[in-house]
This record gives sequence, structure tokens and C-alpha cells, in this order.
Amino acid sequence: MSMVLFALVMRSTDGLPLSATTDYEQDEGLQETKKQIKTLSEKLSTFPSRCSLKTGKFNIHFTSSLGIGYLVVCTENCPNAMAFCFLEELQNEVLQRCDGFLIRNAVRPYSFREFDDFLQDTKQRYNNSCSLTSKINLADMQSELKMIPTYQLSSEDLRFGFSRRKVFQYKSITPSQQFEPVSLPGIISCVLSIFCGGLNLLQGFHAVEGFMQSYNDEDFNDMISFFLGTAAGLYQFYLFAYFSVRRNSKSFLAFALICLSNICLFELRNVWQILFHVTVAAFMTLQIRLRQLQSKSPDYNV
Repeated sequence: MSMVLFALVMRSTDGLPLSATTDYEQDEGLQETKKQIKTLSEKLSTFPSRCSLKTGKFNIHFTSSLGIGYLVVCTENCPNAMAFCFLEELQNEVLQRCDGFLIRNAVRPYSFREFDDFLQDTKQRYNNSCSLTSKINLADMQSELKMIPTYQLSSEDLRFGFSRRKVFQYKSITPSQQFEPVSLPGIISCVLSIFCGGLNLLQGFHAVEGFMQSYNDEDFNDMISFFLGTAAGLYQFYLFAYFSVRRNSKSFLAFALICLSNICLFELRNVWQILFHVTVAAFMTLQIRLRQLQSKSPDYNV
């Protein structure tokens, strides 16, 4: 019998289902368990970010992050580490492909059917070890669960809700929101980006002084261009350090703004200065793209 039986992605604020696996299981106990999912999903935002609930011979495991909840129903013999590795794979995929704005504004249930195939394929892969092309690192997840234990929900928690005090006590840091360690090229790109931002900011203040003295349109345009370059460079640094949905697209937009600001400053900078600023911005854009969220190398052989 399969160990992973049902998976669901939902909006954690109100429990709106966004995507789910196809239901082929006709077990009465499973159908009864799925009835509790609706109650759980409506209160998902009040629970800690990583929980489990035992319902008869099945277990419900779920995580939540950035307004999205991920839930899986497993048999009682399915290891917790395997279940949370499964949920982590779902989360990594959704965070990479999904637009948070669309999720916040979704109205219809199951409106993100583009994830259905991924959920179904991942479920089948976890249920058939022979079909795995890679392995899930269960040891890492087991160590993580020891450091940050999963909260075991009770029937009382479902009926009466969950106090904010308990949420604070059991709230965990979702590991998939953490980036890979910073590489040496990444450090170099950050230093150069901050250096260019400092130059733009300093020259921007000089442009403000010139504009205050002459009220010349050219000084005003130069001032805007310097500050625009500074803001775009700082935003690239932010995207490198912190997670953001569609960060690759945003970093490319910031790069385009830096190029535009340098084009506007063509009369104040020589070709080598412009080339330096654009090259640093392009290098930072590349580092943003290369630095990905930490993902566990699937290591499943159970």
C-alpha cells in the first residue's frame, strides 16, 4: 500500500485550496480523515508552522510559510522525516514558480492546477523507491526534527483552536527559506555593489547641491539618475541576501534601471566608469540567480 496518499497546497490565511493530488484511494478511514482537513485548513494560520495530527490509522502532516500551507496525508507506518521531505519538495517548487500576489488574490478553489501534475508525480515518486532518480536526505531531516520538534496537534486543538502563546512556543524556522551559504564571488559582488552604491549616493548629494544653487533641469536629472542607481544597487543587494518571489525577474529589472541611470549620466562619466558600474550590476545579477534556496538532496531509500 502507498505511504503518501494525498497532498494539498492551500492558502494559509483562509484555507482556500490551490492545488491537490488526484484522489484514487477509496478507504473509508481516509475519506473520514480528509473531512478533518477542512477544519484544519480553516485554522491553519493559528497553528505552528510545522505540525502533525494522528487520525486513526493515518497521519496528517503540514507546514506553512509565506502565506501558503502544504499538507500531506500518510499511512501510520510512513516515517515523519519522509513526510516532511515530501512537503519541503512541494514548498521549494511552489516558492520558485509561484507569484505571491496571485495567491493572495485567488478567489476560486484549485485555481493553480499547473501544480497538480507536479504534486501527482512527486507523490508517485515517493511511493515507488524504484522510480527515484535521486535520494532524499532523511538523516538531515531527522536531525532537523530533533532540533525543531514537530508539534503534535490534538482533537482539542482542532475544536477549540490554538492559543498564540503555544504558537510562539512551538514556532519553527522553515529551513527551505534559508539560502545556500554565500560563495566568494557572492561576497565580492556584494562589496562591489555597495561600493558603486556609495559612489552614486555621494555624487547624488553633490548633484542636489548643484540643483539647489542653480535650479537647472540637467542637475535635477543627474540627481534622479544617481539616486536611481543607488536604489537599484541596494535592491540587488537585498535580493541577494533575502528571499523574494520572482527574485530573478526583479534583479534583472534592477540591472536594467542601473543601465538606464548610467546612460543618463553619459556626460558626467567616461566609458570606463559606466562599464565598471554596469559590469558590477551584471555580476550581482548573476550571483542572485546562482544563489538558490537550500534544498535537501532527495535521499530516499526506505
